[in-house]
Amino acid sequence: MKQVVLVTGAASGLGNVIAEYFAAQGHQVIVSASSLEKAENAKARSPNAKNMFALKLDISVEQDFHAAVQWIQQKFSKLDVLINNATVTKATPVLEITAADFDWITQVNQRGTFQACQIIGKYMADQGYGRIVNMASLAGQNGGTATGAHYAATKGAIVTLTKIFAKEFAAKGVTVNAIAPGPMESPIVHSVVSDEKMAQFIQNIPVKALGSMEFIAETCALLASPSAAFVTGATWDINGGLFMR
Repeated sequence: MKQVVLVTGAASGLGNVIAEYFAAQGHQVIVSASSLEKAENAKARSPNAKNMFALKLDISVEQDFHAAVQWIQQKFSKLDVLINNATVTKATPVLEITAADFDWITQVNQRGTFQACQIIGKYMADQGYGRIVNMASLAGQNGGTATGAHYAATKGAIVTLTKIFAKEFAAKGVTVNAIAPGPMESPIVHSVVSDEKMAQFIQNIPVKALGSMEFIAETCALLASPSAAFVTGATWDINGGLFMR
């Protein structure tokens, strides 16, 4: 079944890897970013551009979600999958986090995920089918290893929001799950952990390696498949053994 898939924060990093994976499988992928230019550039450099569609969606702006739903309805008449990937992070020491910084991280990561599930989830519930995958984090489970407390707090909230919306939509054909990655081989990890500290950072991971963004993309696709109807409200840990339940 070829699906219509919306990936937020898809211009670069993990979001772009996820978008490319779905597009390579032949799905119609909406590549969204905080500006249309970023989304269009991501599409233009993709080998799967024929399956990609650029959309401006700033998850810190409520109206962008309403506009996105209207655009999706007009262009595709449906939306099967939402990957809530967009995020911002700062590795600020906890005693140095300002109120403004805390509010900004919360607005983007926590409120952005909430409004995505609320607004787009309702659209899916009304059509009777949908798969939502929220991007949580190991930081939201163990308090963070290299990230700021404000980032970790929002990722913990995303785990809870996943359960709330899973309950809300469970009888309406919409599943809501989360993935909680540990440190990945990704630009964001390398921006937070300096080159001189990276070797020791990896040694502190039980499996002695960074994770694969491609595997995260594969996991998204598994949770987004029609056959995943019995999985909802779950958070799947992919963290190299740094956090075990």
